[in-house]
Amino acid sequence: MAVRILVIDDEEDLCEILQFNLEGEGYEVDVAYSAEEALKKNIKSYQLILLDVMMGKISGFKLAKMIRQEMKLTVPILFITAKDGEDNTLTGFSLGADDYIAKPFAIKEVIARVKAVIQRSGIKTAHTENKISIKELELDTERKRLTVGEKIINLSRKEFEILYLLMDNKERIFSREEILDRVWSYEVIVNQRTVDVHITRLRKKLGEYGKLISSRPGYGYYFNAG
Repeated sequence: MAVRILVIDDEEDLCEILQFNLEGEGYEVDVAYSAEEALKKNIKSYQLILLDVMMGKISGFKLAKMIRQEMKLTVPILFITAKDGEDNTLTGFSLGADDYIAKPFAIKEVIARVKAVIQRSGIKTAHTENKISIKELELDTERKRLTVGEKIINLSRKEFEILYLLMDNKERIFSREEILDRVWSYEVIVNQRTVDVHITRLRKKLGEYGKLISSRPGYGYYFNAG
């Protein structure tokens, strides 16, 4: 089942561009041109909301507050806005935003952030299951837990997310830049060396199975399930 996304923005052209590109990534996308229109929809049926801050009578911030406090919904919210000041960003996060992106933006950046929020939130897509098992490794995506045989291996959040990315896309090579975009999602300024450090720690924790995390010089890392 495809992830359902609701785009709420009063710029119709922008909604059309976002809908076209997100549907191209395999998502099911609906649009609303105001908070009032969005409230007529079954908001709890969506797994992600892209929400503009500056709208008509009901602002994006006010709608987010309604979703969180009145509807009691935990659906991830990604704010899209021309207002990128620190105060506005803090306001967005205080209302339960999962990410924040300022206009103008590159579509590739929006898609990367959407994918990162979906991954961090543990949203099930048509390509994900509760558990990923390869050899003696079992990654439980609901409990955020790795077991090797019968032994539970303690991983940091970033280690888990990197391992999940590689195991869920076994044999696919990810560059350091792609891993940074998927796992860190612009949340902090980090360099590509950070990926190498986390991979080294992961390999050590996996013991004899650490060699399954392979690298191709000049390209990146991949999970060698063969």
